Amino acid sequence: MKLIDPHVHMSARTTDDYEAMRDAGVVAVIEPAFWVGQPRTTVGSFQDYYSSLVGWERFRAAQFGIRHYCTIGLNSKEANNEALAEQVMELLPLYAAKDGVVAIGEIGFDDITKVEEKYFRAQLELAKEVGLPVMIHTPHRDKKKGTSLSMDICLEHGLTAGQVVVDHNNEETVKECLDRGFWAAFTIYPKTKMGNERMVEVVRKYGRERIIVDSSADWGVSDPLAVPKTARLMLERGIPQADVEATCYGNAILAYGQSGQFNESDWLNPPAIDQRLLFDGNSVLRGQQPKVDEPAGVAAKGLIS
Repeated sequence: MKLIDPHVHMSARTTDDYEAMRDAGVVAVIEPAFWVGQPRTTVGSFQDYYSSLVGWERFRAAQFGIRHYCTIGLNSKEANNEALAEQVMELLPLYAAKDGVVAIGEIGFDDITKVEEKYFRAQLELAKEVGLPVMIHTPHRDKKKGTSLSMDICLEHGLTAGQVVVDHNNEETVKECLDRGFWAAFTIYPKTKMGNERMVEVVRKYGRERIIVDSSADWGVSDPLAVPKTARLMLERGIPQADVEATCYGNAILAYGQSGQFNESDWLNPPAIDQRLLFDGNSVLRGQQPKVDEPAGVAAKGLIS
């Protein structure tokens, strides 16, 4: 079974994770712009981070047989530094236009402050201007309130519910999300948010329509194999295979395919792996024997062989 992890912070993961995900059936990932665990203090740190999402990380994933995409946005947690947020907003249109960017996100609320709302609204307008769907981060505190408010604001700005993926749902928020026509995504964490046994029961109760499973694996305690493990558990617990394929693969294509950048043909007919290729002079290897699927031809655009 082919799988997609449509919310995973691979910049914080290792090449071992890429190999394990590939071996478990993951063919594509989406990496949302995120915070790095401590506050960034200059606009240049955002610029370098966004550049890595559309550059190095895209290359690194391909070297292990996984297609990498990303979303671009100012994370709600960092929107509260208003002086810096103003500078970051000037960067976003440039990166939103890059190849492989499939949404504006993850944006929304953290502490549900007025400043967070200001930059949430500004980024919704950007999404409309560039024609991209939106990935919403719902808050960990006051989740139900923040989720409802996020959906209200999206509709107020003229987005359709079908253009918006609301992530980090739980049993308290999913019904409203689905009833209003939004995509409902679920983060499967080992100890917090949604466990995979709870996810099985959500799919059993609500079916497969507009439900998406992801890992949100990052630099904290998290599991980059959460999607494969949840898919396997669903099958073991009697969830129809069609529902598993939709929630762990097909629905992500429908949601993020609206960008025009997320196409199944990209990974069904992938370029051959050639780990002799370099990105800006850098290799994914540290002296190991490179994996080469076929003799190297002309180097990919932007790469040097």
